[in-house]
Amino acid sequence: MAFSLFAPAKVNLALHVLGRRADGYHELDSIVGFADIGDRLDFSPSDAFAITAEGRFAAALPPPGENIIAGAWKAAGRIASARGTLLPPVSVHLVKNLPLASGIGGGSANAAAALRGFLRLAGITGLDPEIMAEGLALGADVPVCLAGRACRMRGVGERITPLEGFGPLKAILVNPLVEVSTAAVFRQLALAPGQGLGEAIRDERDPSGWRNDLAAAAAAIAPVIGEVLERLVSAPGVKRAFMSGSGATCVALYEGEAPAPRLEPGWWSARAVIR
Repeated sequence: MAFSLFAPAKVNLALHVLGRRADGYHELDSIVGFADIGDRLDFSPSDAFAITAEGRFAAALPPPGENIIAGAWKAAGRIASARGTLLPPVSVHLVKNLPLASGIGGGSANAAAALRGFLRLAGITGLDPEIMAEGLALGADVPVCLAGRACRMRGVGERITPLEGFGPLKAILVNPLVEVSTAAVFRQLALAPGQGLGEAIRDERDPSGWRNDLAAAAAAIAPVIGEVLERLVSAPGVKRAFMSGSGATCVALYEGEAPAPRLEPGWWSARAVIR
């Protein structure tokens, strides 16, 4: 039976980099919410596994064999095999509405939705440590996207604590359509293994102490990020403006009527509610 799953945009309302671990990974502390905008995955019976795509940003996707959805298919196969079941062949059609490499978890959200869909086909529901571990192997943001709700995310992405009573937050998301590599942003930080950087989040409910420790590094790679933030901050009615993830998407939070920041015609923007 055919079905569809929504892959919502992930927004880092805070992203503190505590330092670089001895194993080379970075220790993070983040507040994550999910927007009511995103991509969509349509699953339908097929004679063989296949991936197709449409949408504004579909043309920029990697080839089907290299797409993170293909990685989710392999992960689901391992889980199903370990539990004595098989995955039926399926065709996945991705409606790609979110820009790529934009700091709002588009690929991770796609992987999480794909993994959920594939496991559903195999009769596997719910989340458990094995499924979350396979998600983490696909990408650091995949476990929190599997959770799909406001969370505090720590470690490299594996320690997730749901946040109760979070949101809703009215927001405008803006991306100048400059792809920013997450790996390049972390390289820009230039932390040595074992070197610390910042403090952990002190209060999960107090945004005044929240920051994004990747913002300066991302703006050094793509200076237009600074321009986007300046325009959002200066727009009447904006309460707070910040960069999400490793960029280049920036977010403006507001109450009441939506502000009208001065944006360039070629930039991507969307109104959203974050929960």
